[in-house]
Amino acid sequence: MITRFLILLNVIGYVWEISVAGPSMLSAFGGNGIQRVLEMGALIPAEVLQGGQWWRIVTGAFLHGGLIHIGVNMMSLWFLGRFIEFALGPWRMLAVYMVSLIASGLGVVYFSSNPMVATVGASGAIFGLFGALFAIGFRLGKPGMELVRANVGILVLNLIITFTVPAISWQAHVAGLLAGFVLTLAIYAPPRRVAPVVVDAGTGRELEAEYESPIDPPQRTP
Repeated sequence: MITRFLILLNVIGYVWEISVAGPSMLSAFGGNGIQRVLEMGALIPAEVLQGGQWWRIVTGAFLHGGLIHIGVNMMSLWFLGRFIEFALGPWRMLAVYMVSLIASGLGVVYFSSNPMVATVGASGAIFGLFGALFAIGFRLGKPGMELVRANVGILVLNLIITFTVPAISWQAHVAGLLAGFVLTLAIYAPPRRVAPVVVDAGTGRELEAEYESPIDPPQRTP
């Protein structure tokens, strides 16, 4: 539910970009229209610190630098977001996303090497979800590490985008990753091992049966 809502907000932001900057925003990296978008809503450290435009921390995270940029980010949000939402619950997942978003913006504002360079994209918040995934994996132990390994491909794809798409900041990614990891460590505890009651049909005595997985509950049989 929350994952779909966040994707919808990002898509609405992208549609707004197209309406403002024209169809060139439908190109792989935004074409000539990207400059107009950067001026109107992107995160620009100088505008934040000197102009007091703190709202850019939020608006910049819902704008993207072209079709490839939003496509990769929304694919990552779809796969990661659903799992994090399942593991943490919708509202805690939203909290992780927004805290990571703000942390990533602050990382850009205070640690960017050039305060005039603009940054756009949801990837700082998405790296926060990667941080949440790592924290969940750490809490769960071996089964959790399997979950982390299963998502390595998405992480690698995001790293490629980080160093190839203009107006994306590694500072945002690092800050978002750390924020998501620390917050999830604080709010997530693995489910305890459950011992459901099993009754012996012959004697009526209660027997104990344990299951190992902290992620998947036991399946009931008819």
